Amino acid sequence: MPKIDTTQFEKKIELRNLTEQDIPELLEVQALCFPNMEPWTVDQLHSHLRIFPEGQFCVTYEDKLIGSCSSLIVNFDEYSDEHTWDEITDKGYITNHDPEGLNLYGIEVMVHPDFRRMKIGHRLYDARKDLARRLNLESIIIGGRIPNFQKYADKMTPREYVDEVIEHNIYDPVLTFQLLNGFVVKRLNTAYLPDDKASKSNATLMEWNNIDFKRQSKRLYKTSFPVRISAIQYEMRKISSFDDFAEQVEYFTDVAADYQSDFVVFPEIFTTQLMSFLDEKSPSGAIRKLTTYTPQYLELFSRLSVRYNVNIIGGSHFVEEGHHIYNVAYLFRRDGTIEKQYKIHITPNERRWWGITPGNEMKVFDTDCGKIAICICYDIEFPELARYAVDQGANIIFTPFCTDERQGYLRVRYCSQARAIENQVYTVIAGTVGNLPSVENMDIQYAQSGIFSPSDFSYPRDGIVEECAPNIETIVVGDVDLEILRRQRNAGNVTQLKDRRKDLYEIKWNK
Repeated sequence: MPKIDTTQFEKKIELRNLTEQDIPELLEVQALCFPNMEPWTVDQLHSHLRIFPEGQFCVTYEDKLIGSCSSLIVNFDEYSDEHTWDEITDKGYITNHDPEGLNLYGIEVMVHPDFRRMKIGHRLYDARKDLARRLNLESIIIGGRIPNFQKYADKMTPREYVDEVIEHNIYDPVLTFQLLNGFVVKRLNTAYLPDDKASKSNATLMEWNNIDFKRQSKRLYKTSFPVRISAIQYEMRKISSFDDFAEQVEYFTDVAADYQSDFVVFPEIFTTQLMSFLDEKSPSGAIRKLTTYTPQYLELFSRLSVRYNVNIIGGSHFVEEGHHIYNVAYLFRRDGTIEKQYKIHITPNERRWWGITPGNEMKVFDTDCGKIAICICYDIEFPELARYAVDQGANIIFTPFCTDERQGYLRVRYCSQARAIENQVYTVIAGTVGNLPSVENMDIQYAQSGIFSPSDFSYPRDGIVEECAPNIETIVVGDVDLEILRRQRNAGNVTQLKDRRKDLYEIKWNK
């Protein structure tokens, strides 16, 4: 008898994290599981994967997606027991996900109707429990549907129905399953999910406790998350060498480090000061000569960020790539790594005098003080960019700028303060002052650098953390508190991020 090839009998089942490639198939399964309920949107699912990818699971059988679950982390004490699904998920986008939270909150589980009774739901719930243990979370909380209540709604109240299911007198496909998985009913929410007609909008608030949880002081007693920022108001004056420029830059970095700053911010295109000793009258020719100093510029700031143990927003610098000139802001982390943000919106002046090419991507950078973004000068005047950055998790938006007169400066300042308010985010502007009489198109400068906050009782009066005196070379140092920011986003007098009408409008980035 020939040897049997067992591989022909194998049926591969896999539990793994969801990917963007799974989204079309997931939407198909969701339509089968919840035919009369509002489905996920592609943007919501992209948001889940961007913000908390390890909390999104799926099960595949023979490479076919047959089940999935979604979750986020919250500090549940900050929410009302009578919260709604929209409140706990930020209307399905989970931008309220808190990596420092204590509770994993499950927001959906679904299994393809053709593959039920294969313990797919159990696999997904076990994956959540493993995640909670791995991340040392106190519990898993869910708002569970009670879909069979529609059959009994004319005979009993939701509370009576839940009691009957707990006593095993009535079977409910969701509640019974959750009870078998070790979840305990905490209360009943009567207006949890309005489009859940089968449950009559009701849901059971249920919890599974992680008995391996170990309390950690950083979570229990975290009352503030201060970040110190130094914004440099830099004077443009004639110099004779790159060493002169480096000496001025190092002086300010040293001062910022003496104040134990986490970030130091230099102005936009302040490296054009180097053009004061370049023998080139043509503005476009001078810019191309300036780009040859890019390696020295990068070496200087990378060395300073490590030596002085401070994250540096190195203003911005003109860089040549593939025969194009870009206006690029670099982030020099104090661990020695470097990131860059291209200026996306180019002013008519930059286009006419220097032929600057725009960038095409808005980035958000991880730092040891949370996520930040950089909007270079003109970019802060386009509200979509800041909103997009905050949706990616940015808590601080840095704006290096260079303006020649007061009207231009006020556009940057007013827009920066507006972005702080409408996005509940801190913003920082740092500009150039002084004169460069020998450099075409860089004759005069006007600036009043500052650090701005949202406008609410927990923040400084007028939403101004600190600001420089106008038009003198100086440095301003201020502290912002990311913990206050987080709390106010959830429970301020106004909550612009939570109250956006995403059912009516949203920011979509064209890839």
